[in-house]
Amino acid sequence: MGVLTGRTALVTGASRGIGRGIAERLGRDGAHVAVHYGRNEAAAKETVAAIEAAGGSAFAIGAELGVPGDAEALWAEFDRHASGLDVLVNNAGIGTSRAIENLDEEEYDRLFAVNVKAPFFIVKHGMARLRDGGRVINISSGLARTAVMPQNMAYAMTKGALDVFSRDLSKVLGRRGIRVNSVAPGIIDTDNTAPLLHGTPDGWARAEAISALGKVGTPADVADVVAFLASDAGRWVTGSWVDATGGSLT
Repeated sequence: MGVLTGRTALVTGASRGIGRGIAERLGRDGAHVAVHYGRNEAAAKETVAAIEAAGGSAFAIGAELGVPGDAEALWAEFDRHASGLDVLVNNAGIGTSRAIENLDEEEYDRLFAVNVKAPFFIVKHGMARLRDGGRVINISSGLARTAVMPQNMAYAMTKGALDVFSRDLSKVLGRRGIRVNSVAPGIIDTDNTAPLLHGTPDGWARAEAISALGKVGTPADVADVVAFLASDAGRWVTGSWVDATGGSLT
């Protein structure tokens, strides 16, 4: 029996990268996993297949985030497959590497719509579905606490807002026994970071140098932290910002 057997989890942006790693780990721990995707249904189905191949259970739900009615659409899809939720992981997000002088209002608004507004309203419309004693885990970023990449300023601002949301939401939901935390990855080897890590000859080495451990992280590194918070072992952690940067802030 896995530590999450009998529980249902929803991971947004779970078709690839960190989200896929989290979904697969929660599936191995016994959770029935809702694998959310924005547009890439085929990739989401690959995540579902991987969870099922490992002996777990999962289903895919599609809803584009950052558009009007996105949270309602997501929950309507979820309700077709499940009737309640124990673990909500707000992982879906977009980024940019534009310096302040090159970022226009449209891209700025899009960042906040996907990274801040969508998680807020996903939680708002999901609170009635979230069971007492559940978990909300928001995927933040180490960039919210360091200026190591100032060209990512606007992205880091969205993650800072998400951290405030997590802290205050822990007070709102705490009386129901629902724990709320932020998990902040550092540089993780995913499709999104491929231009940084593999686009230049020294990209990987520069990323390793940022970490106190001298390593580039993997989705599994972040997923293990999320799995701890989702489990009963993480029952006394709430309202916290969990550094999962591999020492990138030291």
